Amino acid sequence: MAPSSSKRRKLDHDSASAGEASENDEHNEELTSGHILPEAAPARKQSHSRTNHEQLSNDSTLYAGGAYKSSMFKLQVDEMLAEVRPNYERRMVKIDQALHRLNSLVQSIEDRESLPVLEAAKKLSKSHKITVPFPDPKPEKETAYKLAYAKPSTINIIGSYASKTMVKTDGVLSIDMIVVMPQSIFQEKDFLNYRYFYKRAYYLACIAAGLQDSATEEFDLTFRFLNGNSLHPVLVVRPKGGISDSSLNIEIYIIPAAPKALFAASKLQPTKNSIRIKPGTEAETNSAMSSPFYNASIKSDCNAEAYLQLIHIAAKNASGFTDACILGRIWLRQRGFTSSISNGGFGNFEWTALTTLLLEGGGPKGQSVLSPGYSSYQMFKAVLQFLAKSNLVNKPQLYEATDIVLGKSNIPIFYDGSRGQNILYKMSSWSYDLLREEARISIEMLNESNFDPFESTFILRTAQPLQRFDCFTKMPILAQSKQTAPSDHCPPAIAFSNRMFEVLREGLMDRVKLIDIKVPELPTWSIKSSCPIAAPDLTIGVGVVFDPNNISRIVDHGPSAEDKKKAANFQKFWGEKAELRRFKDGSIRESLVWTPGSSYSIFRDIFSYLMKQHFGTEISEALQFVGQGFDTVLSGSASATKSVEALKEAYNSLEREIRGLQSLPLQLRQLSPVSPQLRYVSMEAPSFNEGRPLRQPADVLIHFEGSGRWPDDVVAIQRTKIAFLLKIGSLLQEVNEDTTTRLGLENEDQPFLNCAFLDIIYQSGAAFRLRIHNDREQTLLERYIKDKSGDYRTREDAVSALSEYKRIFVQLPLHSQSISTHCTRFPLLSPTTRLVKTWFSRHMLSGHISEELIELLVARVFLQPYPWRAPSSTMTGFLRTLLFISRWDWRSVPLVVDFTGTMTSKEVEGLNTRLEAWRKIDPGMNRTVICAGSNHDATGTVFTDKGPSKLVAARMTALARSACKLVKDQGTDLNPTCLFASSTTDYDFVIHLSSKFAGEKKRPGKSKFKNLEVQLGSSEADELVGYRPVQKYVDELEKVFSNCLVFFHSATTGRAIGGLWNPQNLAPRPFKVNLTYATKPAVAAKDVNEDIIELDKAAILAEISRLGGDLVSRIEVQR
Repeated sequence: MAPSSSKRRKLDHDSASAGEASENDEHNEELTSGHILPEAAPARKQSHSRTNHEQLSNDSTLYAGGAYKSSMFKLQVDEMLAEVRPNYERRMVKIDQALHRLNSLVQSIEDRESLPVLEAAKKLSKSHKITVPFPDPKPEKETAYKLAYAKPSTINIIGSYASKTMVKTDGVLSIDMIVVMPQSIFQEKDFLNYRYFYKRAYYLACIAAGLQDSATEEFDLTFRFLNGNSLHPVLVVRPKGGISDSSLNIEIYIIPAAPKALFAASKLQPTKNSIRIKPGTEAETNSAMSSPFYNASIKSDCNAEAYLQLIHIAAKNASGFTDACILGRIWLRQRGFTSSISNGGFGNFEWTALTTLLLEGGGPKGQSVLSPGYSSYQMFKAVLQFLAKSNLVNKPQLYEATDIVLGKSNIPIFYDGSRGQNILYKMSSWSYDLLREEARISIEMLNESNFDPFESTFILRTAQPLQRFDCFTKMPILAQSKQTAPSDHCPPAIAFSNRMFEVLREGLMDRVKLIDIKVPELPTWSIKSSCPIAAPDLTIGVGVVFDPNNISRIVDHGPSAEDKKKAANFQKFWGEKAELRRFKDGSIRESLVWTPGSSYSIFRDIFSYLMKQHFGTEISEALQFVGQGFDTVLSGSASATKSVEALKEAYNSLEREIRGLQSLPLQLRQLSPVSPQLRYVSMEAPSFNEGRPLRQPADVLIHFEGSGRWPDDVVAIQRTKIAFLLKIGSLLQEVNEDTTTRLGLENEDQPFLNCAFLDIIYQSGAAFRLRIHNDREQTLLERYIKDKSGDYRTREDAVSALSEYKRIFVQLPLHSQSISTHCTRFPLLSPTTRLVKTWFSRHMLSGHISEELIELLVARVFLQPYPWRAPSSTMTGFLRTLLFISRWDWRSVPLVVDFTGTMTSKEVEGLNTRLEAWRKIDPGMNRTVICAGSNHDATGTVFTDKGPSKLVAARMTALARSACKLVKDQGTDLNPTCLFASSTTDYDFVIHLSSKFAGEKKRPGKSKFKNLEVQLGSSEADELVGYRPVQKYVDELEKVFSNCLVFFHSATTGRAIGGLWNPQNLAPRPFKVNLTYATKPAVAAKDVNEDIIELDKAAILAEISRLGGDLVSRIEVQR
């Protein structure tokens, strides 16, 4: 919701995806074809300049007319487009020279005579040591056709390089060169049984042989599969000068293409079969089925030039087309989509071709979905909306194809009848589901009125599996039992993935919202070796997004026993796990019963059983689950909800008892729980039982009705509260003799602050700390502040007291109610908040950053989750919170949390204005560092007024960035405990605490004899309520040495206290009286000037040790 900073931001992408973002990892992609003639460049440049001028004029009108969300969004988009365009003039000359050279070399390759398949391959291998990259299945020994090589009919540079629509990348720039094979080397029926692909592979190998003969010193040559399609090997040519010359850091993909009319269009329709099986083979029964992938792979070669011409026309007719394609390219890259089959099968070419076709049709009654007058943003958003709302699996889109009838398909179909191709043929069921979900999320956030969608749409990379999925499972692809060969071309990994997806979709039912399967992309390989199509150690990954409402279900209801057919299918699918049960409503159904446990354990049991049932024990035993490790970091995560409910039940009893007290002087207005333990977000789950009371009492505020009998003085009010608390304590003990009450004092040196509380300890072990809220305090404190006749110190104390009053008595009840409500709305908010607090504590920051601020950070991730949905697991919630912290510029952007969804843009702008005012008043950020507001707090400083400091906030950001980098680098191999490991080497000294005090003090009641346990539980156990010696020690150190030291302490481990010297006090300085820290004569200047002093570190450390007494075991000085 907070506006983005105006400074420039770099798009998130990792090194592995660098190539994806370059010119082309999805080849034959966008815009226009172009011959590599430098004479044509000026004309293109002039046309491009005129188009840009027209578009700028149109865009300005559209922005002014409200077509865009805001002028700020327009500026952000314009700046990004300017930044992602590479400098063509700097790199064009040398690249054109390399392309001209390669063009002439290919044209000069001599023809090869027609030879039988195996003889031609053998001759090429013998003469050049080149292995022809034939696809599987390999050609048979005896064939009726021959292989030949003849000079190409045309050679073109295609894609983004020719049309100047590339995007900057840190990796290698990729350029596509299509080599159109002559029609003379083909026969009419070459589309059957891989004959075309065998000839294509041989043609490519001949080009490799020719380049090897003439340009070995100029280029490195390798093979790779185009977009992961094993039917489409291409030759990757890399200039050797690119190692030393960055302008030649390019890869040129030589892609064999076919003439457009090489085969009859009717033969390669999706409903036709082009893989004919010989009679008598096991797969003969499949020969009548269609081969849509195989057919589309041939058509994509035939349509290379056709689509280039079509896209070129679209770019001329629609001024916003080019920039819309760039925006789509960036959007896809940030979500991990490319044209590669392993990355979804929807990339730059698919986006551009879809946009082009939607400019001509795709709407109701054949009307166009897009208008040529659309701006780039309008066109981009309209394409997203088409993807989000259209279900191309259930209702295929046919463009200019009225005479074709398509059967049922598991993949999306956008059939271009004019060119006879389904442009989405490389997509799978799961990748299409993921694409639609990403499009829906993007449309929702682009429509948000108070949310700046720019960064979430174009900057954030959402493809990191641990941030996107709730559980990620890795498994090997083992040798399967012999199966009937499919009618369509399908590599083993893809066939296995398709089958597994169908099993998981049926078996997991509504427990998951999304299933995604990742198949690793095959690497490039040497032209002298065979294709690495069957790697023995190939593994695939399965990512799932949980449905929090259903993932923990223990019993699954199947079909009714009366439905014999469905019941039989259910039993066949689930095997021995299916059982017939009678339910309370009298129905008899097939059902499944799973072992109770956490969401992850139930999911793991179901997943493992499905793999064992349908794929064998070997695979089920090799499964590796990633995600559950984050839950194990939490202490008592399994019983946390039950313990909180027990404490809430005790709180309800307390409220009933207090409301039932008849002898109170005033009528009770409200009782408000304000403790993290009562709002489900305490770092450690509340643990108590009879004889073992709650270690830290839960804070509760009691608010009485207004009365004129309260004193007219703040200090007197505080004393009156003591009398009230004593009265309440005695009355509660009269009601319940087993209840223990104790009065405690606090803030003794600050008379304006609340000075007393009442601890109430029940026999069950539940403990509460009661404070009284009085409305009159705020009025009196405001009066002291406005009274100019009073002394300055009194007004300062009143300001501090008023801030504390508003935090505890006004804002904290509202905050607690909101967090508690949203923990019910989002089941994962509670464990995620606890885990984030644990992270802050393990890194020794919890003493500087309030729990409420941490809760706001986590709540923001759930309430404004874009570019994802609200987290549905602890892992995703935790990692997304760290990602937000790592990217949050707290120096210039406030944290805004809208609990109710009713904040207006004016209220949000008010928080921005306040932060700007604070930065002008206090540019050094010595007073207010972080502004964190909500619909309850318009000031943004209620929970940040006393911290963190600039030093701590910077460390918070640095630690979050380090954690995110570790997540990015290690991916699914991440060990969650590494994120919580903290080093003490950054501190100047470390105070090591005695184990007697650092850990939780030994609880009484551990006696060998039960009677002694009961006696101890009733006396000494109550003394441990509120017992926090280490925290008291840290508070004392901060009070005494705050001017020269900063202390860091972990509330969970608590074994050490880190200390940093204030650098402003380290330098020698002239002596003066009333210094607040120990000093000594400066050693360096002792003989020159006796008045120069320096900080006496040894004396201060000795005083720290003396204050700690037995609490301190040793002090380790590190620098």
